[in-house]
Amino acid sequence: MTAQTPSVPSTAEHRPRKTKAIVGWLIVVTLVLIVAFVALRVSVSPPGARGALDPEGRDDAGALALAEILRDRGVDVDVERSRTAARAAIGDDTTLVMANPYTLTDDALETLMEPADRIVFLSAGTHLLSALDIGENASGTLPAVSAECDVAEFARVGTIRADRLFSPTSGVVPCFGDANGAAVLVDDRTDDRRIVVEGSRLFGNASLAENGNAALALALLGQTDHVVWYVPSFADSDIEGESIDTLGTLTPPWVTPVILLLLLTGIAAAVWRGQRFGPLVAETLPVTVRASETMHGRARLTARAADSAHAAEALRDGAQRRLARRLGLAAHAGADEVADAASDRLRIPRGTLQALLAGPLPTDDTALIDLARRLDDLEAAVESSTHSARHDE
Repeated sequence: MTAQTPSVPSTAEHRPRKTKAIVGWLIVVTLVLIVAFVALRVSVSPPGARGALDPEGRDDAGALALAEILRDRGVDVDVERSRTAARAAIGDDTTLVMANPYTLTDDALETLMEPADRIVFLSAGTHLLSALDIGENASGTLPAVSAECDVAEFARVGTIRADRLFSPTSGVVPCFGDANGAAVLVDDRTDDRRIVVEGSRLFGNASLAENGNAALALALLGQTDHVVWYVPSFADSDIEGESIDTLGTLTPPWVTPVILLLLLTGIAAAVWRGQRFGPLVAETLPVTVRASETMHGRARLTARAADSAHAAEALRDGAQRRLARRLGLAAHAGADEVADAASDRLRIPRGTLQALLAGPLPTDDTALIDLARRLDDLEAAVESSTHSARHDE
């Protein structure tokens, strides 16, 4: 009789499992590195690199489409993100365009506007309206309206739907509305013409083609051969203490290195502990507890606590469910229904059975024993009557 040599798994059998483990860990490490990279970018990058009405913005709120239309019409559009460069670029026959310059002080704004003969604000805040003394915000909305003013360049614009209105100061011409609320304000009180319009919903890439929005934009910005488009930003702000706060500037300098160290420690711990993991092993429970043992245990606890009322409720509940089944009732039948059915079956007064099934609970062990005996007698009587009825049939 020859002895059988035990089979030893070959290297080829272990190779697929090892390869899968390596690939799995590579995926985990890659995901962790991606998350760390994104977190670092968020912590050191300021938000909003291209805001609303930015002439180089390609999203729905940007104004790249308007800038390209102006260039197609032969208008030279210079995009400046520095107020110094923007002021230097202003010459004869030039329109200075900007969104609400909330990053500039009043003095810096006046210095920027000084050499311009025509200034268009594509959006305005309450402070800007007050600084220009051109009007104030007006409540309400208007349907599609035409210019209805004496400004020649607006004659062929058509209708627009503005979502913000202004109430003009005395001497300022309201267009696309009236003195109670207009979408465009034209100020010719000084040598330079100043125009204010809320264009966030009019001149964005997504809404420029609606109604007469494009025509209004060309009427505002296409009157000169040269447009200097200044883009306000916190990087060009002259307001002290108003620089952008990023997550990296708000946290102590040691936070980022600690986060990276924790990530590397987590990866090392995962690799170290992951090598000790084996296949899942199915194990049966070492002990099987029988229902009778559970019942006796609960009974001993109840007896030790001397809780006769709780024990009586349990006895009644069990007896009521068994009686309902024997009497052909639903399992959730109430005490009144069981008492009525048992009364009809046994010819016993209903009140007696109702007191037994739903009466006052016992307060001592003697009354509890008497209740248990009476419930047992009732179940035995119902069981006996059921057998008798079946025998008669």
